[in-house]
Amino acid sequence: MGSISIKINIADRIYPLRIKTEEEEAIRHAAKLINEKIKELQDNYAVRDQQDLLSMCVLQHTVRMIQSERAVEVGQSELQESVRELDSLLSEFFEKMD
Repeated sequence: MGSISIKINIADRIYPLRIKTEEEEAIRHAAKLINEKIKELQDNYAVRDQQDLLSMCVLQHTVRMIQSERAVEVGQSELQESVRELDSLLSEFFEKMD
């Protein structure tokens, strides 16, 4: 896979990027979501400064990312505990078979 040059519009500014071809869809989608969030914040709050809107957008995204990471950690911990329990049950079963 090669790389391509694209232009992304975020908060009425154009950003030229050189990216891997397979990243294009995700990057364009991310830019779209950022612009939608900025519009939503603009409509719901009396904030007009693009820098403030971008900062609020980044803050919300980062909070969601942290919450997702914590949820994954909890899920992994629960999965590890389930695997230990299953291992214990299987060990007991095979000991009884001997």
